[in-house]
Amino acid sequence: MSLFPNYIKYDVSFVKGEGAVLWDEAGKTYLDFGSGIGVTNLGHHHPALTHALIQQIHQLWHVSNLFPISLQEEVASLLCRHSGLGAAFFCNSGAEANEAAIKLARKWAKEEKKVLEPEIITFEGSFHGRTLATLTATGQEKVKTGFGPLPAGFITVPFENIDAVKQATNPQTAAILLEMVKGEGGVYPASYSFVQELANWCEKNNILLIVDEVQTGIGRTGEWFSFQHYGIWPDVITLAKGLGNGFPIGAMLAKEALKPVFRPGTHGTTFGGNPLAMTVAKTVLTEIENNNLLHDVKEKGRYFLESLKEELSDSEAVIAIRGLGLMIGIQLSKPVAPIIKQLLKQGIVTLPAGENVLRLLPPLVVTYEQLNQAVHLIKEAVCEPTQLTIIQNGG
Repeated sequence: MSLFPNYIKYDVSFVKGEGAVLWDEAGKTYLDFGSGIGVTNLGHHHPALTHALIQQIHQLWHVSNLFPISLQEEVASLLCRHSGLGAAFFCNSGAEANEAAIKLARKWAKEEKKVLEPEIITFEGSFHGRTLATLTATGQEKVKTGFGPLPAGFITVPFENIDAVKQATNPQTAAILLEMVKGEGGVYPASYSFVQELANWCEKNNILLIVDEVQTGIGRTGEWFSFQHYGIWPDVITLAKGLGNGFPIGAMLAKEALKPVFRPGTHGTTFGGNPLAMTVAKTVLTEIENNNLLHDVKEKGRYFLESLKEELSDSEAVIAIRGLGLMIGIQLSKPVAPIIKQLLKQGIVTLPAGENVLRLLPPLVVTYEQLNQAVHLIKEAVCEPTQLTIIQNGG
């Protein structure tokens, strides 16, 4: 084996996908309720995406950002229209998008507030990436072990605790970085009241509010971006995952007033925003808008959540079921890893969110029949895991 052993992998290898269904090497089908960790929002082998990418492959793959790329302007315009923000920077991943946001906040604070050593407040249980800056911003100690010394400039406080935010705020505070729904941290949607208080606190104290939409953005919660459920307008948001539906892409969006902070030479990327990535992103945004998918996600999300609550109501193992749109977590009183393995044998791909939360991220194009099938399989695995028989589902 020539790979680093930094992943613990399941003993299934997928070779084909269609919509919300995957096939392994033996031809067995699986419902994909992980979406590659919230990536394939439009499902596998989407015809419009496939066609657009093939067309672009025959024209131009890459030019550097030293030259205008018209597709960047088109995608930036769409993202700004849907978000209400005024400027976009394209990169290759969610971690890079968060790095860009951190750099933007620090540079803004030094120029606008004359801060010498800017600080960013983040929250316990959060996840913002694996680079040194983003893992330091992440509110989980397990991702930081062994990687010190970590960069300074981050303060982590308890989630949903506005008093802790106020106590941590000081003249060096440049920004607050928030996930509206903690993904890796257990699928916890923030409360409306907390988000409102936080936004007001930022505005009152001239602090940038950065919303990490890497997992929640591009329709996952039933709005273009999760912050739109909360009636606020952040200064910066970060995107990745669903924007490329599997093609590597990241983006940072910011208010118009922040555009001058990233002057020529301040930040850059070699691959970010190349014609291949922009073609995919444009097609993703167009497909979601033209097919009214946001409405569908809201309806399917409500149906899925209610069905799970109804079917699992008698299970002593279930502590809570929560979520927003098609981003749902089932908190259990026992470790979730064995259940995920059992579900995989049964023909459904799911994810953990910590040690005892089953995370469900089906493609936005999932059907009601597939949702029902997933509820049935999850009920069997959670309620009577020892009595399960291995089946092959038809998706």
